[in-house]
Formats: sequence, structure tokens, C-alpha cells
Amino acid sequence: MPDTDLCFRTATELARAIKAHDVSATEVMEAHLAQIARVNPKVNAVVTLMPELAMEGAAAADEAIAHGDELGPLHGLPIAHKDLVATKGIRTTMGSLVYKDHVPDHDALIVKRLKRAGAITIGKTNTPEFGAGSQTFNEVFGETLNPYDTTKTCGGSSGGAAVALACGMIPIADGSDTGGSLRNPANFCNVVGFRPSPGRVPAWPSKVSWSPTSTQGPMARTVQDAALMLSAIAGPDLRAPMSIAEPGSRFANSLDRDFSGVRIAWGHDFGGLPIDARTTAVIDSQRGAFDSLGCVTEDAEPDFANADQVFKIWRGWGREVGSGELLKTHREMLKDTLIWDIEQGVTLSGPDVGWAEMKRTEIFQRIHTFMETYEFMVFPVSQVPPFPVEQRYIREINGVEMDTFIDWMKSCYYITVTGHPAISVPCGFTPEGLPVGVQIVGRYQDDFGVLQLAHAFEQTTGFWKTQPAVVV
Repeated sequence: MPDTDLCFRTATELARAIKAHDVSATEVMEAHLAQIARVNPKVNAVVTLMPELAMEGAAAADEAIAHGDELGPLHGLPIAHKDLVATKGIRTTMGSLVYKDHVPDHDALIVKRLKRAGAITIGKTNTPEFGAGSQTFNEVFGETLNPYDTTKTCGGSSGGAAVALACGMIPIADGSDTGGSLRNPANFCNVVGFRPSPGRVPAWPSKVSWSPTSTQGPMARTVQDAALMLSAIAGPDLRAPMSIAEPGSRFANSLDRDFSGVRIAWGHDFGGLPIDARTTAVIDSQRGAFDSLGCVTEDAEPDFANADQVFKIWRGWGREVGSGELLKTHREMLKDTLIWDIEQGVTLSGPDVGWAEMKRTEIFQRIHTFMETYEFMVFPVSQVPPFPVEQRYIREINGVEMDTFIDWMKSCYYITVTGHPAISVPCGFTPEGLPVGVQIVGRYQDDFGVLQLAHAFEQTTGFWKTQPAVVV
């Protein structure tokens, strides 16, 4: 079996093969490390690599199988962690010169859970400085390139993770999402990125344990693999007060479902956002795929009034809490857009935050009422296809100027405000061959339902099977 065959088998297939002794964890690890050595120099997705640690972990995984030990759902699978996530003994830079030599003395909870499930850490994936912006570049490691066109951005902030997956360097990856950081890079790289409900994957340690704005979640090449990974990282933790009590094992169940008669709201522009015509054309071309599943798609979308202001207030508040001290001590080392981000929080007043919380509640109630009629909503993920990597962010769409460096991501962060689970699934390609994902949004805390519909769509269309030319 060629090494690249192992690298592009699904995580579900690999985990099953490892447990069945069809292939060893060592062979799987060797294949992925070879793929990283061959392809990563072309795209710069994995930025800190620990090959010796990875091989030691693979050997231990094989020993556990030989001894008949109880095995986790991810046993023997290589994984790289986003460079915002603390990894004990492995450099974690946050994409910032401030932390370029930082080595944590602990693992974040998501890393602990992945290890407990049998995944083997191989290193870290690239991210923008402190995850600010949906374009992956920083002063420590440079730019991560889109594998479908290396002149284009891969998106962000989980950009390194998305590229590593698309290139067969790893079968699963973790990411995080405030304004689209799991969904946008998946959409730009033809992979799957799932923003689960707040609290589904508890974050620890955290300075803002009561905030629903940022979530951690799975990325993979298929929906089934994302669900497999979610089964390992979801579930309550008493240190995270928002964590959902339902155990992660729910997501190990079959995703098969009959969607006959299920009503879907087909959203075009979130009530007036500019959307690139290429993106709209790709998504509309696949409306029939949902119809073929038995779904009833209807042109409809809820009222997102005030979502923009609410998101920016809570984003600014979170930035100030997380990085406000750095603005005082290391301002000269921070990129200008991050400074702007933090300063939005510095200038907030109590009434500002109170207004945002009141409006966020109103938005949630409007969406909840709307989704009593529709079980799912379908939208674009990003408002544009991948753009030149030298361009740090989108400044205008269809002649409409963007006020800030994040405005082109309203199509993602409006959903962040509502608190509903959302996934990006491969949906096709522009005439230039650039990936476009579709965003499926489910009812409050119906993460499993979102995965089921995404899985059905993926099985019908099969776009995820199109590999980037850079791996050839």
C-alpha cells in the first residue's frame, strides 16, 4: 500500500484498521511524517514538528494493542494542535513574537482528551497572531498557503489545521472559532470544520468560562471523522460552568437519517450582505442535492438586526480580557489589526456591554422562533472565495467597502452571535478551481442533527474527495 494511500484514508477507516491489526500505528505515523516532509515546505501548515515524540507515541500505541489494552476511539491517529492551544513541553507561540519561545508546562483540556482517546501529537499548526483575523500569517512562521492555489490564502484562524488536513499530513485536527475560525479555513480548503454549540467542548484553562463567543471543535476531511473526533472531546467538565452535560459518546452513533420532509431555510445573504457571485453560484448549484435527500428548501432567512454590533462588542471585550495587558507591555510587537481589536474592548463602557447582552438575547429569541418552522438553515460560509495571500483581508465586496478587517466574515460571525451549531462542508469549486463550502446551521444544541445533514450532503456530493494539486 503506497504511503499516500494511508495519508488520505479517512480517520474512521484508519482507526478501524489500526485496531484490526491491518496496519500498525507506527506505519501510519511514518506515512504521515513522510507526507509532512514532502508537502509541508510547499504550504507551511505544520509549524512545530515533533517527529521523535510522534514515533514514540506510535510505538506505545502498538504495544497497547499487543497487550490487549482498552483502546480509545482515536487510538493511533496522528494529530497536530492549533498553535493557540497549550501543549505541555511543546512550543506554543500564539503566532506572536511575544511568545515565540514559550513552552507550556501543561496541556489544555482538549489536548488531554485527545490523548486520552488515543490520538498521538505530532506538533502544532499555524495560526494568525493570537488568532486575530481569517487569514493565516504571522511574524514567527510566516504565511500558510492554500493547497488548491498557493497564491491564495487558506483562511483562518485554524488555517494551518485546514491545510494539513487537505494535504494528507494529518487525519484529524483541532481548531477554535470566534468569528469563523473553524468554518472559514475549512471552506477555503475543501475540508470540514464544525463550530459546536458553546459548552459542547469545554475549554480549560480559560479566563472567560461564562462566555459563549469562542468555541473549540473538530476539523477533518469528512463529517464522519469530525463526529468521531467530537465523541472524544465533547462532554462536561465541572471546571467549565457552561459545559453541556450530554456525554461525547453520543457522536459515535451512526449519522444516517431519513430527511424526507425536513424543512430548510435557504439563506442567500443574511438580509443584505454582499456575497461574491462565484460563491453564490457554487452554493446555489447544490440546492438540488438537499432536495434529492427529501428536504424541502425554501427561500427564507431570519432577522439578524444588531448582530454586527453585538459581535464586535463581545469580541472586543474578549480581546481586552485576554490580551489587554500585552497592549500595555508589548504594543510594539503586536500587529496593527490586533491592536485595533484589543482597543475595541478598552473603550467599552458598562452600558455598551449591557446593550450587547440584551440584543444578543433578542437575536437568539428571533432565531429560535424562526427555527420552530425550519429545522436547518443553509448559508454561505464566507462572503468571498480564497483571495491573494499577500492581501491581509478583504476591503470591498461587490463594490461595498468593508469598515474593518473582519467585516468580510459577517456570514460566519452572525451565527456566532446566535449560539447555534454550524458546520462548513465542501460544496464545490469556482471556475478557477477554488474551494467553496456550504454552512449548515441547526437548532439550538442540535449538534448531532447538523452532523447528520452535513454527512448526508457530503455522501450525495462527494466534493471532499477532490485532492489539491500540491500533493501530487
